[in-house]
Amino acid sequence: MKGVSCRRNLTLFADAQYIDNSCYNIYCCFVTKQLQSELKQTKPFSSREEAVVLGIQRTAEVLRSRFNELFKSKGLTGSQYNVLRILRGAGASGISCREIGERMITRESDITRLLDRVEALGLLRRERQTGDRRVVLTFISNAGLSALSELDVPVTELSRSELGHLSPAELDSLDQLLAKVRIK
Repeated sequence: MKGVSCRRNLTLFADAQYIDNSCYNIYCCFVTKQLQSELKQTKPFSSREEAVVLGIQRTAEVLRSRFNELFKSKGLTGSQYNVLRILRGAGASGISCREIGERMITRESDITRLLDRVEALGLLRRERQTGDRRVVLTFISNAGLSALSELDVPVTELSRSELGHLSPAELDSLDQLLAKVRIK
C-alpha cells in the first residue's frame, strides 16, 4: 500500500532488534475489507481464519459458476463433466461406482443417479461383470470422449483466464497452501 507509513507498529525483541509488522497488519486488514465489501458485510469477521475460510469458499463459488457456464453450453453439469474426466482417466478397464464417488472433486450424495443421467445422455455405458455379478463397471463411450475433447481447449483457456494473472511462483504457492489446508 503506497504512501502508508509502516513505522507505527514496531516490536522490540530481547536482542534489541525491532521488527516491523505493520505492513503485514495493513495488508491483512485490506484483504478482510475486500471480502467484507464483496459480501456487503459491515460486521467484522470473528477471526482471520474465518475470513480466510469465507474467502476460499467465495473464490471456489466464483470459479465453479464460471466453469458451470462453460459445461452448460455443452449440456453438462460440473459433476457430469467430472464423471467423464474420471472415466476417461480410467481407460478401457472401466471403474466401479464406488471408485467414481471416491475420485469426485465435490461429493455427490447419489452417484448411481448421477451416472444414470450421464448414461441417458449416451456418454457412458455400464457392464455387470460375469465373474462377480455384484460389480458393475462404468466406461466412457465414444460420445463421452467426443464431448470431453470439445471441452478440453475451452477448459484450459478458462483456467488460464481465471488464474493467468498469477505468476508461476504464486500459482505454486497457492497450490501448496491449498494442499496444506486439505491435508492438515
